[in-house]
Amino acid sequence: MANEAPPAATDGKKKMIIIAAVVVVLLLGGGAGAFFMLKGDSKDGEKEAAEAQAEGKGGEKSEEKGGEGGHGEGKAGEATYTSLDPAFVVNFQDKNNRTKYLKADMSVVSSAAKSEEIVRKHMPAIRNAVIMLLSRQAFEDLQSADGKEKLRAAALKEVQAVLTKQTGKPVVEDLFFSSFVMQ
Repeated sequence: MANEAPPAATDGKKKMIIIAAVVVVLLLGGGAGAFFMLKGDSKDGEKEAAEAQAEGKGGEKSEEKGGEGGHGEGKAGEATYTSLDPAFVVNFQDKNNRTKYLKADMSVVSSAAKSEEIVRKHMPAIRNAVIMLLSRQAFEDLQSADGKEKLRAAALKEVQAVLTKQTGKPVVEDLFFSSFVMQ
């Protein structure tokens, strides 16, 4: 009987090894398949977007040089949105001298060539100007939609002033809040 126990234990170990190997192969195959499917969808989506854009321009092909382009490097006339990341967070006082907080996410839009690159280059000066503007606000003024719109317009002027000082041109045409939270 002593001779029968080891072969049974060996058979069980072999089965476990085979099952583990099959599971590993299935997981690797599934992961690789998912990777290639998702990777293909991304390129197909970009291709379809490029074709739709070309059709939207009367069937003409894009005139970007060397196939370059994309976010911030398009030709003049194409709107480029640049997020002023990270979010602006400032504290200020209300009329009762209580500390209040404002968190705002902002983006600027421009049709100038390489506008994103220009905005990113001057981001420290832009952020400083906007933070100083936000810090001067009165909590009560920002509670209305009209107050937020006035702040949006003032922030746009601040950004344009910084860029005009640095580059000689305002570079951006508009500024948008993508989130605005006061507490």
